[in-house]
Amino acid sequence: MLMRTDPFRELDRLTQRVFGTAARPAAMPMDAFRDGDTFYVELDLPGVSPDSIDLDVERNVTVKAERHPSAGENSEVVIAERPTGSFSRQLFLGETLDADRIEASYEAGVLRLRIPVAEEAEPRRIAVTSGDTRKQINS
Repeated sequence: MLMRTDPFRELDRLTQRVFGTAARPAAMPMDAFRDGDTFYVELDLPGVSPDSIDLDVERNVTVKAERHPSAGENSEVVIAERPTGSFSRQLFLGETLDADRIEASYEAGVLRLRIPVAEEAEPRRIAVTSGDTRKQINS
């Protein structure tokens, strides 16, 4: 079987593997949302072993993961479009989130972080007094 090689196609394929595309980013695609007093962050990491995921929390959260090739050493690779190697992403947490109580779970290729809102950041009522009357004001 004769196959033609197009150097521009190979360059385009390499660029897509390094930088990703809009449909398939090279980094970990992420969704973040708030539900009540909790923020959730979900990162797609299909094919990653839970043992290779590393979470570091200081002021921010750094997520590192590694995906190994599926093919064995003696296998002949025909097509390899899924990125392999090490991936990392840094999440910048606001001061209103409680970084000490982050929980993480990994299921069906999705890493889910649960980050509660800090108790100091939650709205509270303060009583304001003026003469003989007391009035509740939301802060």
